[in-house]
Amino acid sequence: MNSSVTQLQSQSALRDRLDRPMRDLRISVIDRCNYRCPYCMPAEIYGESYRFLPRAHWLTPGEIRRLAGLFVGLGVNKLRITGGEPLLRRDLDEIVAGLAGLEGVEDLALTTNGTRLAERAAELREAGLKRITVSLDSLDEAVCRTMNGGRGDVATVLEGIDAARAAGFEPIKVNAMVQRGINDRTVVDLIEHFRGTGIIVRFIEYMDVGTLNGWQAGEVVSSKVLLDRIAARWPLEALESNYRGEVAKRYAFTDGQGEIGFISSVSEPFCGDCHRSRLSAEGTLYTCLFANRGTDLREPLRAGVSDADLVGLLQNVWRNRADRYSELRGEKITREQRVEMYRMGG
Repeated sequence: MNSSVTQLQSQSALRDRLDRPMRDLRISVIDRCNYRCPYCMPAEIYGESYRFLPRAHWLTPGEIRRLAGLFVGLGVNKLRITGGEPLLRRDLDEIVAGLAGLEGVEDLALTTNGTRLAERAAELREAGLKRITVSLDSLDEAVCRTMNGGRGDVATVLEGIDAARAAGFEPIKVNAMVQRGINDRTVVDLIEHFRGTGIIVRFIEYMDVGTLNGWQAGEVVSSKVLLDRIAARWPLEALESNYRGEVAKRYAFTDGQGEIGFISSVSEPFCGDCHRSRLSAEGTLYTCLFANRGTDLREPLRAGVSDADLVGLLQNVWRNRADRYSELRGEKITREQRVEMYRMGG
């Protein structure tokens, strides 16, 4: 990295127009997935004939490492690998190793649907991955298959979680997106299975990410409703956030059997503390999960521009950022085209 970029690393963190620093970079490494979750990649749209990105358009492990290093120089200290389904990428261990070697990275995590976790957990741990989050919407087989488009089974995901524990990942988080009338009745069962194991279950309100999932506000089950339902079974106490801007509100079981979390983008927006940026598999930078456009970094990267010029581009994008979609959602539900979640990662 050249001297001008090194000098930038010593400066105070970059801030946007709402005075929010950039601390977290989510890196989508692939736009493909082996699930067809109706809320993300509905099968009627993403069928066998759907044309995903040519592999040549994906950023290489070296390109990912180079860009991530520039983000770190501007204040990012947390990296999360997403997709699509990142475990479908064959060179994922190389990507992880490159990111793990960056000085200044305090946390390196991955989100996966868990279907290939059993076979890859050990190699990812050895490559330097620190944490894993597994998406699992229900333990009920029929409900789970409804939620994932009939492409996976619960047992395989649980085997992946066991393999991750055996590889030394701790704590492991399980994320469940809750949709009224589909999996909300199975929430308590999910907690009962993982309570006391050290695995943290977190519930995510059904969000209007992208424009293809037919989102309706009436399908949202608020975190408060879930919290009251769970607390009626197992008493809970609120926990302090681990850091400012943590998206999940945390609660501990009063009997000491672990904790759960709630991500409430719809009922309790947290835009004011959002410090996340997103890099898509093809190298587009997005500054909001609900963005309708992004900034191409792959073209200048492959055109041979300097690190200093790339840093200048990143600075300009973040300093002009004023995104707060979730805070405005209640005023107006916009139907304008937005980037689908699988393109930028969750």
